[in-house]
Amino acid sequence: MNSEKVNMETVDDSSIGSTFSEAARKRRNAPYGSDDDSYLEDSINSRSGDDDKKKEKTCNLVAFWLLGLCNNYAYVVMLSAAYDILETKDDSDGNNKTAHDIIPINPPLYNLTNSTSIDPYECTVISTGAVLLADILPTLIIKLTSPWFADRIPYDIRVAFCILTGVTCFVLVSLSEVVGLTLLGVVFASISGGLGEFTFISLTSYYHKNVVSTYSSGTGAAGLFGALSYAGLTMILSPRNTLLVMLVIPVLEGISFWVILDRKTFANLPRPSRDDIEPLLDNEPRRVENKLSVDKKIQAIKPLLKYIIPLILVYYAEYVINQGLFELIYFPGIWLSHSEQYRWYQVDYQLAVFISRSSVNLIQFKRLWILAVLQFVNLAILMSESTLHFLPNIWIMFLIVFFEGLLGGTAFVNTFYRISQESSPKDKEFSMGVTTISDSSGITLAALSAIPLHNALCKA
Repeated sequence: MNSEKVNMETVDDSSIGSTFSEAARKRRNAPYGSDDDSYLEDSINSRSGDDDKKKEKTCNLVAFWLLGLCNNYAYVVMLSAAYDILETKDDSDGNNKTAHDIIPINPPLYNLTNSTSIDPYECTVISTGAVLLADILPTLIIKLTSPWFADRIPYDIRVAFCILTGVTCFVLVSLSEVVGLTLLGVVFASISGGLGEFTFISLTSYYHKNVVSTYSSGTGAAGLFGALSYAGLTMILSPRNTLLVMLVIPVLEGISFWVILDRKTFANLPRPSRDDIEPLLDNEPRRVENKLSVDKKIQAIKPLLKYIIPLILVYYAEYVINQGLFELIYFPGIWLSHSEQYRWYQVDYQLAVFISRSSVNLIQFKRLWILAVLQFVNLAILMSESTLHFLPNIWIMFLIVFFEGLLGGTAFVNTFYRISQESSPKDKEFSMGVTTISDSSGITLAALSAIPLHNALCKA
């Protein structure tokens, strides 16, 4: 570190107290009648600097929570809204089609069936896993390719692209009269969410470790808030107008990044290597910015496998349950219809994910493989329930689903928290970004498994 650079030290309460003590000593030793009030100025400046740092830290925590919320919100809402928007559309041959004639686009909230048969599963023609596969592939492709070139693209450009694709998805799905364009809108939501997650999780490496927790909490809130806000707004507005109202979300994402977030931590960094960037927040290690070569990136992936593999397994089991089994587990003769049961399974799950993704500052898990084992236990139980129907009532099902959501959210937030704590400063940005492939890989594998699983159970 060059001597001319200023090392910004953390100012705690004890240092503030010593500052005022020193000021009092200077005042006592000053000549009688002296007008020298520099002691007072020093005290005020010290306290002002401490207040500024606390305000800066709070703003960053709020900004990352909002970024997590906004980034995942469009994806959640698109899965809910596309079914309503597609309810009546004309195909290219001029034939009027309903949503029941095309691929269902709404796995998170609806069962998509009005079957009156005695089939215990009330199976849909096409598994919701097919829709999940279509929605997750763009995200997976982005996360697989971004670690190798995204460091050459400034964060401002990446975030602007995420916002643009987010706006595009809302507009296309809302205003389109062509099925293909509507589906393209859902793809834009996937692109926005995939690039956004890679970008924002990489960005956490420049900030205090607690922003990992707040970002994860925001993503959990997106699932819950997205589903509930869409359901609530469509009670008073049409689905099309509801989506247009939700254009406020990309605007909020831009405000969070360009206004609320303290961007001087990274905004002026040149892309070539630069040494010794001083921390701007308390309790942060010195940041070393190095552009990693391809060989170094490959080497950096090896120690990450202990995080990546358990998270892939957790998400695989989780989404086989959500998109392969939820629609097949039905309790007839209760106060909830089949579609309502499916909807409340998802709300139950999203609530648990939100709680667990917000918990890392209270509880941390180092043995992430245990979470994967427990999630596969859930999968085995619910696989058995889908064929044997042994659960006595839906409340036990709700408990299992809630536990499933807790495991998924806990695995997600603790994975990135451990990486933020244990990665070397020069590898941290890349390590945080590349690990985002875990959830998407697990979800993609789950979608590929859910389709034949659905077909096998329904034809049994």
